Amino acid sequence: MILSVLQISLPIQNPVIIFSLILFIILFSPILLNRISIPPLIGLIIAGIIIGPNGFNFIARDASIDLFGTVGLLYIMFLSSMEMDVAEFKKNSGKSIVFGFYTFMIPMILGTLASYYILQFNWLTSILLASMYASNTLITYPIVSKLGIAKNRAVNISIGGTILTTVGALVILAIIIGMSTGEIGPGFWLKLTLSLIISTGIILVIFPLVGRWFFKRYDDNVGQYIFVLGMVFLGAFLTQVGGIEPIVGAFMVGLALNRLIPNTSPLMNRIHFVGNALFIPFFLIGVGMLIDVRIFVSNSQTLLVAAIMTIVATATKYMAAWLAQKSFRFSPEERGVIFGLTNAQAASTLAAVLVGYNVIVGTDDMGDPVRLLNDSVLNGTIIMILITCTIASFATQRSGQKLALKEAASEDIPEEDSGERILIPLSNSETVEELIHLSVTVKSAKKTGKLYGLNIIDNNAQNSAAEKRAKKLMEIAENVAAATDDIIKPIVRFDSNVVNGILNVIKEHKITDLIIGLHEKKGITDTYLGNLTHGILNKSETTTLIYRPLQPLATIKRHVIFVPDHADKEVGFPFWLVKIWNIGRNTGAKLVFYASPELIGVLQKIQKNHPVDTSFFEFQNWDDFLVLSRDIKVDDNLIFIMSRRNYPSYHNLMNNIPAYLNNYFQNNSFILVYPSQPQYSETPVYDPTTSSMYEPLTDSIERIDHLMKTVGKLFKLK
Repeated sequence: MILSVLQISLPIQNPVIIFSLILFIILFSPILLNRISIPPLIGLIIAGIIIGPNGFNFIARDASIDLFGTVGLLYIMFLSSMEMDVAEFKKNSGKSIVFGFYTFMIPMILGTLASYYILQFNWLTSILLASMYASNTLITYPIVSKLGIAKNRAVNISIGGTILTTVGALVILAIIIGMSTGEIGPGFWLKLTLSLIISTGIILVIFPLVGRWFFKRYDDNVGQYIFVLGMVFLGAFLTQVGGIEPIVGAFMVGLALNRLIPNTSPLMNRIHFVGNALFIPFFLIGVGMLIDVRIFVSNSQTLLVAAIMTIVATATKYMAAWLAQKSFRFSPEERGVIFGLTNAQAASTLAAVLVGYNVIVGTDDMGDPVRLLNDSVLNGTIIMILITCTIASFATQRSGQKLALKEAASEDIPEEDSGERILIPLSNSETVEELIHLSVTVKSAKKTGKLYGLNIIDNNAQNSAAEKRAKKLMEIAENVAAATDDIIKPIVRFDSNVVNGILNVIKEHKITDLIIGLHEKKGITDTYLGNLTHGILNKSETTTLIYRPLQPLATIKRHVIFVPDHADKEVGFPFWLVKIWNIGRNTGAKLVFYASPELIGVLQKIQKNHPVDTSFFEFQNWDDFLVLSRDIKVDDNLIFIMSRRNYPSYHNLMNNIPAYLNNYFQNNSFILVYPSQPQYSETPVYDPTTSSMYEPLTDSIERIDHLMKTVGKLFKLK
């Protein structure tokens, strides 16, 4: 009635009304269905059923819906690989392969037998149907992402298994279609192999080089996002040209750009925002538009086919998840997440059934075309998609929530008690952005760690001009932090002495970490370092980082860390170490440690429990430091672990570091790290016969365990 009064015919043709309606659906369907514990994902699919051509026909599933839906599907695959912890993925790569074997072969074997003996299809059709059961779409991935468990090992092996099954299913689809049309031959296999190798090589080798080049030269926020989106679609197109579904290409682009887009970066925040707000909901609504609920009551053969397909697909995926749990000793919650992520049938299944439906293998007695997959299979697949997506959504939501609560309960230190406060003195607008990025990257307590921006105004300066400049710096800092969903508290202070101003703020706000920027066009001198040491470092207990950024942190390939002997015997050892570890974990760049054999043993134990991409080299003689300079590359960031005089790891050669940096590493970013220490005194309380300043742990194994527990608690703040 309302539509007739407004003179609007169905389906609606006005693009303004269409877009407005879809946006309100995206907004309100999760809110309404959350009240009755239905996952938002299912709400969007149901909304698609209602407004689509098989419902009230408000909106036609035209090219625009198909376009946005394709973008959403590629976005899901891209995000799943972008959010992966590469080090954890490598650690679990063997498990991913094993699970991929389970989740592919079990549906293939049981699905083929069920289709042949129960549904009475021929062997080719039965194998093609089984490949549809084996594949899956990560349609429930947004659920685990929102729950904050995207880096969990169960999620990692589910993603790895999904890619293996998707590629396997699409290869089988190509083979079956080729056999049905008589195109199988040496040329077919050569084309398939070469296209896959070439497209994969271009994406995994050339894309990271192009991405690093672009991000180093262009810092425009909009431009960076458009570049990433363009790379995703270009990669998807390359694999499509090679005969492989574009979702595989989108996933590989995510792997290629993983290390260039840190999880804590503003760019990653924008990628999440646009995808979750627009593209992914469009895809889910588009899936709903394909479903015709009238099929449930219109055709008994379709219902039988749909029932068998759904039961086989769901049962075999659960069997694969159960076997994975038993093989890897996972928890029931992790099994539920694996099942939920891998049970949903959507994109690749729909692609396979449409391709099979369009292949004509002959004619019947009446002269009508005989399709490789008939109408019953096509309609049954639509029903299977609806049911498996529903089951997967509930399973992922329920198990994911339990897993998230379990992980939170296992933390030894609650985030609200972390007390992490990072102070960033700001005086140069050119370094503000990189200083904030470093601060967000090293921050351990994601939710409750606090950032403070500080500008000291000289009492003797012209107050109006100085205040205006300070306000501008704080605005820049607040905008940069806001782009990463962080808040920075601006502090403008009048003082006759910059050092005293910083020290007073450290005391007043109980600052735990201090990050000081060095202008990229200036070197670092003995005088500067000396004044800083006597002025700040020896009068505060904070972990202090002095940072000179010559290129964006995200474009760094390696962080080369030089650790002096006895660094682990200083009180501040675990506190600076967790900052370095966060750099590796949040950026994905490799950490290369040069240290003594004893220290390497400590670091390797930590790496085993908290995996990041690392390598270790023995190095003790800092007299030969320049010999290592030939191994340093332009995209390396140098990190020197320093110390105060009279403390365990201090040695006189540290005084040469400024000259080394100015003379030999002018093209490299660097960070000087000063461990936190108790209030400075000329004769610190340290007994060389013991292993710690505060606790006389005489046994090295006991000391390592002590450090491991301390570092472990800090890591759990993340």
